[in-house]
This record gives sequence, C-alpha cells and structure tokens, in this order.
Amino acid sequence: MQTTRTFLSAAVLTSSFLLSACANSPTGRQQVLLFSGSEMSQLGAQSFEELKKQEKISSDKKTNAYVQCVANAVTSRLGPQENFSSWEVVVFDSEQVNAFALPGGKIGVYTGLLKVAQNQDQLAAVIGHEIAHVTARHSNERLSRSQIANAGLEFSSLLTEGSEYQGLTMAGLGLGVQYGVMMPYGRAQESESDIIGLRLMAESGFDPKQSVELWKNMAKASGGNQPPELLSTHPSHSTRIADLNAEIARLEANNTPRQNCKM
Repeated sequence: MQTTRTFLSAAVLTSSFLLSACANSPTGRQQVLLFSGSEMSQLGAQSFEELKKQEKISSDKKTNAYVQCVANAVTSRLGPQENFSSWEVVVFDSEQVNAFALPGGKIGVYTGLLKVAQNQDQLAAVIGHEIAHVTARHSNERLSRSQIANAGLEFSSLLTEGSEYQGLTMAGLGLGVQYGVMMPYGRAQESESDIIGLRLMAESGFDPKQSVELWKNMAKASGGNQPPELLSTHPSHSTRIADLNAEIARLEANNTPRQNCKM
C-alpha cells in the first residue's frame, strides 16, 4: 500500500511538473520544455566552442563574407534576442553537406554545403531552416524528452565536459551525427522548420522558390545512396518539395528588397 501511495504521489508530482512546462511552438504545436532559454543558450555556446576546437575553420575571406552576408540578412529579421546579444557565424572547412544553428545564436555552415546550395537564395533556405529549429525551441524539446526518460539527469550534468551525457547533449542540440549519438528531429519538427524557415528567408529578401530547387539539388547529390548529413533524419525529398510548394503558393507577394550576397 505504501509503495502504491509513493508511486501515485510521484506520478502526481511528475504530471504537475510536466503541465507547468507545457508551451506552444510558433505554429501552435504543443511542446514540453523543461529548460529555460538562458540554460539552452549556455548549452549551445559551450557546445559551439567545443566544436570549433575539433573542426577546421575556413580562412577563405570570400567564402566567409558570402556566408556572413546571407546569415546576417536572415537573422536581421528576427530582431533582438532575449538570451544572447548577437549571432555568431562560423564556416567550417569540410566536405560535409551540412549546416546547423544552436541556441545562444550560433550558426555553423560547412563548405561542402556550398556545392549543393548553389546561390544565395538556396543557402538562405538552409540557414532559415536551421534557425527555425532554434526559434521553435526544438533542441529544448528534444533534451526535455531525454530528461523525462532519464529522471536523474540534471542540467549540471549536461554542462560537464567529457561526461557520459555529452553525446546526448550534442545530439539534442542537433550535432548528433558528429558525436555518434542520433536523436533525430521528429517529422513534425522538420516540417515546422521548413515552413518557418521558408517564411523567414522570403521576408529577408530571398526567393522562396529557390528552396524547392535546393532540395532538388540535395536529391541529386544523394544519388539514391547515403544522403548528405544534413538530410540524414529529414523527410523524403518528394514530401518536402510538395510541402514547400504548397506553402509558397500561400505566401503573399514579397516586397522586401532583394538581397545581393555574392560568392
């Protein structure tokens, strides 16, 4: 009887805690978020510093200026952020067809992506999508699910360099492939980021139709074999393209001045 009472009490407390952590995503989807914005920014900043130590950073001025120009145009539409002062953009010299954005305003773009994202609009589509994961708090959502599954997991453990949770933390932030732990974004999160990112890049002065051309390029790049890392957990090309075309048709004419970022 005592065990049953203890279990029920724990269940009530857990339920109350989860209810208090409920939130809605930018598209109205219900989320459970256990971490504060400042905690997520701290995790993102620390993980980014670790990544910069391990990956080769591009020193090509032309490439860096081009990526920075596109990223600045997209992030400028977001306005001031609550938990960090500015966005940091780093170009990694790697053949990986990949990009990411982390809480705390950290954006990473791999040079291999620039062979597939063939113009400024296509690069903006990728950056917009990755930033959407941050603004929609998808990393918080994934790490929160992990904490629920691992009741003893504490935030301090996530910050401990070399701890058993480091791979889990990296995966939750969207860096799982590099660190050997996969924690895929759900289909709903990916679709949500597609739509939010499309709207963001269009509002920033980029051509939303080029987002479709980007994913066609991605399909060609994969060639039916192993997909680029960026797409390893994403919806199929055909599904993504169909969804993007439907959203493009709903977008009103974009009167924002066109961007002019040149490689």
